[in-house]
Amino acid sequence: MHHLSPEQVLELRKELLRMRERLISHAEEQIKDPSDMTFEGGDEIDRANIETGRYLSLQRIRTRELKLLRKIDYALNKMEHGTYGICEGCGALIPFERLRARPVTTMCINCKELEEEGEHE
Repeated sequence: MHHLSPEQVLELRKELLRMRERLISHAEEQIKDPSDMTFEGGDEIDRANIETGRYLSLQRIRTRELKLLRKIDYALNKMEHGTYGICEGCGALIPFERLRARPVTTMCINCKELEEEGEHE
């Protein structure tokens, strides 16, 4: 992390913590607000289909949020151990601009592009 100034690390840490707080608040709101899961009208099959669709949609959102929450915690852990901002693919230093744009990133742009190319083959 020696390529990042203390101010840059502080800025990135604050952003990660803000992201984490937003995710947790959003999850808490979803748990408290059952109004999204009500439906008026239609027959039982219509209601069942709508409820199933809503449930599956909510599960996808929760899975995506949990994955992001894990990435945030992983990034914060890397900060604590002094390995944040170092590409896990090649060991290169990840520029501050990339970290600011995507604070949870673990790869430099070149390794990320190579990884994405491999996924599309």
